Amino acid sequence: MPWRTRLQLALIETWQRRGLLAWLLSPLALLYYCVIVCRRALYALGIRRCTRLDVPTVVIGNLYVGGTGKTPLTVELVRALAERGWHPGIVSRGYGALDSAPRLVLPADDARQVGDEPLLIVRATTAPVAVAKQRVAAARLLREAHPECDVIIADDGLQHLQLARDMEIALLHYRGLGNGWMLPAGPLREPRSRLDRVDALVLNGDVPTIAGAAPRYRMRTHLASAFALHQPKLRIELSSLAAEQRSHGWRFTAAAGIGAPDRFFAMLRDAGLVIDELPLADHFDFTVNPFSACAADRILMTEKDAVKCADIEALAHDPRLWVVPLVTEVDPALIDAVVSLISTARISTSKKREEER
Repeated sequence: MPWRTRLQLALIETWQRRGLLAWLLSPLALLYYCVIVCRRALYALGIRRCTRLDVPTVVIGNLYVGGTGKTPLTVELVRALAERGWHPGIVSRGYGALDSAPRLVLPADDARQVGDEPLLIVRATTAPVAVAKQRVAAARLLREAHPECDVIIADDGLQHLQLARDMEIALLHYRGLGNGWMLPAGPLREPRSRLDRVDALVLNGDVPTIAGAAPRYRMRTHLASAFALHQPKLRIELSSLAAEQRSHGWRFTAAAGIGAPDRFFAMLRDAGLVIDELPLADHFDFTVNPFSACAADRILMTEKDAVKCADIEALAHDPRLWVVPLVTEVDPALIDAVVSLISTARISTSKKREEER
């Protein structure tokens, strides 16, 4: 197992309780907290200024570091807004991208150049996507290239204060808030009180009881039929795949370079599959082939991993690799809340423009 993966899994285990290591790291967490408070104060006092776009902006993010379901929620929100007549565009940091300069993401791009999640979003939605280290720069590029966009969705931008927002959506998953402490003693990017200031709290799956004043909405996920990486039109239901495994005595390995690989593994087992687990670090880049010594007959992976493997010759044509997509169901009331807020924001922006004239 790669060292980054071992470190990530060790930290996740540490962050779920207030053990010795967490206590030893608590002074650093206090320092981190002070940095966060000072940073927010700079914006509150006007020393640093937020940049407001000329269209409504919705930010999706989390407190718990790593994956909580932001990208699947972004995809579903973009699809739902498009169905209601909006023209959303997406901005993202593009984690893992080699170039931090602003750029548009195209379906044919290499995930190593633009980031795995932005590439997954643009292929899943066909909506315009821009990435940059600074979300404001990405949003400006997006508006310039696609003036038809009338709402911006920022994937993973809750802590990016430079970008002004009309709505904030925070996600929680089955790990809740962990031990409740901030980095590095715990998994939180901001204090838990931050949840009281968001406009919507989305609970992804079975989430521990969390106190907070924000309206709450449910999000559910399940696995779809698998398809072969080397031949995407070749599909099979997971129940049929499980039956083939039993009849042939096949050995399956499940690999996941995501923030919560254990959840993916559990869902595969719930579908009747017997698997060997191969957890990988979040955003694993596959420049080193983790399957070279794997003796499995089938290797199951997530879509997020597949967008990178498809660009690597040795992996793209490996017949053992099968992709298992995730299907996301979002509470329709959340979509109603988003539409209501951005509609109000659009009217407010139009009035300001008229007054300026």
